[in-house]
Amino acid sequence: MTVLIFLGALLAAMALGIPIAYSLLLSGMALMVHLDMFDAQILAQNVVNGADSFPLLAVPFFMLAGEIMNVGGLSRRIVNLALALVGHKRGGLGFVAIVAACLLAALSGSAVADTAALASLLLPMMVAAGHDKARAGGLIASAGIIAPVIPPSIGFVVFGVAANVSISKLFLAGIVPGLLMGLSIALAWWWVAKKENIPPPPKASLALRLSALKESTWALVLPVIVVAGLKLGVFTPTEAAVVAAVYALFVATLVYREMSLRQLREVFVSAAKTTAVIMFLVAAAMVSAWLITVADIPSKMISLLQPFMGNQTLLMIAIMALVMAVGTAMDMTPTILIMTPVLMPVVKAAGIDPVYFGVLFIINNAIGLITPPVGTVLNVVAGVGRMKMDEVTRGVLPFMAAQFAMMFLMVFFPWLVTGPAKWFAN
Repeated sequence: MTVLIFLGALLAAMALGIPIAYSLLLSGMALMVHLDMFDAQILAQNVVNGADSFPLLAVPFFMLAGEIMNVGGLSRRIVNLALALVGHKRGGLGFVAIVAACLLAALSGSAVADTAALASLLLPMMVAAGHDKARAGGLIASAGIIAPVIPPSIGFVVFGVAANVSISKLFLAGIVPGLLMGLSIALAWWWVAKKENIPPPPKASLALRLSALKESTWALVLPVIVVAGLKLGVFTPTEAAVVAAVYALFVATLVYREMSLRQLREVFVSAAKTTAVIMFLVAAAMVSAWLITVADIPSKMISLLQPFMGNQTLLMIAIMALVMAVGTAMDMTPTILIMTPVLMPVVKAAGIDPVYFGVLFIINNAIGLITPPVGTVLNVVAGVGRMKMDEVTRGVLPFMAAQFAMMFLMVFFPWLVTGPAKWFAN
């Protein structure tokens, strides 16, 4: 009954068009009334405590770094490098999008920011080359969601805070799975592109490749700094976010000199608006998380999943299927905040590595960004490319299927995640 009241209030509020943050507060209030413990002071205290977290300071700085990179020319130079390296292959522009997405993911950690940059730069080029617009848009959307998996990742920051799991370990564990996501859509694009009779662009000369590499060197140094700093213990993920933002600002204003003071103000305002939305979601979700614990919903979930508790693989399949279903109707951040306090006790009771679970959980939520009907990243591509939502949805299907297949491959073979994670951690 407790679960039904919580979910019923949440879904009813969302169905009425109430923003998710307020829906979470309303569902929390409904649960407090049901438990006969409604107290406005406790409600307000949990909202304040929800946002009062040092690790969450990484969110605004990573958002700021992503905005600066797009405006300051770092993203464009990354795309130019990928174009020089793999643009001459059959379907080369598609491979450019994938390579550029992996490189951009190591810079910003924001799927929306990376997808917007890729769509604005590459989608017109792919259409002009003769590629189907819907298919090109679908590829760019599926490439953009690699950003929450390869560090630095805002999704890992939110999950790490909600689950009390080391964000540094999550960052390092996400590197290889993120690259495997890129590999999966590269294989799908190769299969699709070979059916198209589109002549590839000419191969870039060695001089042009070296020039593109030289131009992008300043941008490529950033992920090296972040990963090396985390691995060596030089700074925490929050400090890494500050380093990323300051470094991006330095490169954009003093090295590339493509950002003016007026643009800097716009970048700060844009990053602040996005951060405010995320932080309010986190604060509102912490009310629900506290009440979920008080109502002992995790133990009920453990009882519900008891038939799978003896087999970690079957349990992970059941959890991943549940997250997939939720991801079709809810955005990434609220899904993480709502489901983490419910699922983590189940994961720990089953003896599953929390870092391994966190990586797969974030991958699943990232793919949820391209699953209709919500599909935030699909909306970004549709908006930038001036396409209908159903066109982008049609185009993304083969790539979404490839990424889901890769995710379940990691479920059946956990060492694909745990092996590289241990190597990076040592």
